[in-house]
Amino acid sequence: MDDLSLEKIEIPGPTLASLIQRASSSPGDVDGLLFGQIHRIVSTTLSDDSPSEPPPSSSSSSSDQIVATVTSFISSGKTVSFYDPLGRVDSRRIDSLQLGSPDRLLGWFSARRTTANRPSMRELAVASSLSSRFQLPIENSESPNSMSSSVFILLTTPLTDQLIHTHEYRAYQFRPLNRRLEPRSLGIVNIGPAFRGHYGSFNPKSGFPPLLCEVSSSAMMNEDRDEGSLSGKKQAVKDQKEVDALADGFGVGSLKRLVGPEAASYTGGVEEMYERMLAKVESLASEVEKSSAKVLELDNHNRKLRYRVARIER
Repeated sequence: MDDLSLEKIEIPGPTLASLIQRASSSPGDVDGLLFGQIHRIVSTTLSDDSPSEPPPSSSSSSSDQIVATVTSFISSGKTVSFYDPLGRVDSRRIDSLQLGSPDRLLGWFSARRTTANRPSMRELAVASSLSSRFQLPIENSESPNSMSSSVFILLTTPLTDQLIHTHEYRAYQFRPLNRRLEPRSLGIVNIGPAFRGHYGSFNPKSGFPPLLCEVSSSAMMNEDRDEGSLSGKKQAVKDQKEVDALADGFGVGSLKRLVGPEAASYTGGVEEMYERMLAKVESLASEVEKSSAKVLELDNHNRKLRYRVARIER
């Protein structure tokens, strides 16, 4: 097994967000295992233009890049979960933690609070022990090469509360030859066919009542006739109340035009709807301001009464 160098380390945005949330919601420092894959990517420098002079033999038209992708993680909710205080990895603990994970062991992570964002001596020892015990194959490789589980991600919280961010994170690769943790760029992947599953369950939510979109012109012509019935009037009043709660004074008929076949030519209705929604928000803000003023006035009045009672008792 060669001591190959990673070009970069990638992690999906939802996975990184989940990792940060796991670190912030824990009562103390935590660590855990990282799972994923290692790919060999061939990048070429060939172009359609024919050079006037042949390139020198020392230059290469293609280069290989080895990229590690983190797909999931497991944390026990504490530190020293799969190693001893000296940094020696326990293979049996790792086997119990990674039970059921479809991906291979890529490395590990450590989350510390109010400490400097640099690896400690024990974290270096853990990375060395883990790298010497576990390997994983390189995907898309012509030869059956493999790499050690050498990825390490360190998360820390700032030493002071003056910063606008809550966590700092860095990625490293342990190199067995020089026994060092070398920094690597951490790329956040939010697009691509391989990561669309993270967003497949997205459902838009709206506070407006569900309305049926009439696609036939005859149904739209008979709208007034349908609303003439008792049940139609009750439903219209109910829908109007729900709309008034969000955009006061905006008609249900206008809302139907926004979701029906006339939506393309009814852009003015959208502006009207948002204007009424803003007016509703301003009205609520004004009511809150008035009620706060009344509460303050009552509080001052009660304070004066308590002061008078205290003077009488003296």
